[in-house]
Amino acid sequence: MALRDLTGAVDFSVLEATTDGDDAISDEVLGLFGQQASLWSPMLDVRNEGWRDAVHTLRGAALGIGATALAQACQAAEAADKALAPPLLERVHDALSIALADVAAWRHELMLRSLRG
Repeated sequence: MALRDLTGAVDFSVLEATTDGDDAISDEVLGLFGQQASLWSPMLDVRNEGWRDAVHTLRGAALGIGATALAQACQAAEAADKALAPPLLERVHDALSIALADVAAWRHELMLRSLRG
């Protein structure tokens, strides 16, 4: 992964503003985002009673790192009736996958920066 692999799904200027440009803190926040994604993504199914909690939590995490499209997908799914939610949850899954790819590329860049000193 490299910066050239970024899709634009995450506006990392949001994260940098939050962390005041501190690469170590940015990396930690992105690691936490990945952990949140791992915890909550299995619940993104209407057969799971906690699916609304999952999209709500992911929405907040997405906004914190600048993943606006993911946050919007989460908001739409959270607001939907259960019967209409399955395709919206698929959009959340798709947006999450794209955001996680951007996060991986950004974390790779942060790691390279730390090696350069």
